Amino acid sequence: MKTTRNIVICLLSIAAVVMAYFCVTSVTTPIKFENTRAEREVAVIKNLVDLRTAEVEYNHQKGVFTASTDTLLMFLKTAPKKEVLKEGSLTDKQLEAGLTEPKAVKILNEAKKKALKKGEFADNDALYAYIWENDKDVVSNGLAGFRRDTIELNMIQALYKGAYDEKSIDQIVNIPYSEGKKFEIEVNNDYKTSQGIRVPLFEARAPFESYLGDLNKQELVNLIDKETKLDHYAGLKVGDIYAPNNNAGNWE
Repeated sequence: MKTTRNIVICLLSIAAVVMAYFCVTSVTTPIKFENTRAEREVAVIKNLVDLRTAEVEYNHQKGVFTASTDTLLMFLKTAPKKEVLKEGSLTDKQLEAGLTEPKAVKILNEAKKKALKKGEFADNDALYAYIWENDKDVVSNGLAGFRRDTIELNMIQALYKGAYDEKSIDQIVNIPYSEGKKFEIEVNNDYKTSQGIRVPLFEARAPFESYLGDLNKQELVNLIDKETKLDHYAGLKVGDIYAPNNNAGNWE
């Protein structure tokens, strides 16, 4: 009897330990999953934002978006980024008189052409100094000190301010924690508004399975099921190929 009693006590103890384990696990597993998800999504969002920056610049220069990551990376590595250096601004009096920024730039450009026909200048500073003082159109319009120069910069440096170089830029098309999977990119370059205006659209996506696939399977299924029932995309994405949304991310 004593032996049987000891066996029963032992089994009950084991059962209590097992129940306690499952109770603790049922609480800690979702917490651990959500903590890891939050940590990983910081990295995924960063890449999506950087990818969006590249797509927006590509569209700015080409008039369309691209679904090809190879094309996008080649663009970043080879295309120049044009930037206008500005010095001086038009006064209210000049604006009221009808002088606009494009008109002022046109006057400057014509003045520079005329000056360069007359002789050579050591640099742009010397050229501007000359036309500010001697060109009658520049002087009469009060454009002394007004300067606009278009320069070409390295695309990667201009867009990302040193965060990437030609080798590391490749990573923006990859989903972090996904073992090298690339973001899913779709474009709709023929979308038209109700007014008939063409508005190119793009969408870049990272499904939950891509960067959370190695975590608890049941928690992942629950997360996907929850977002699906809410009619949300089950993952992170920027842009929308069905309606303009200013290329917003679904976390913003």
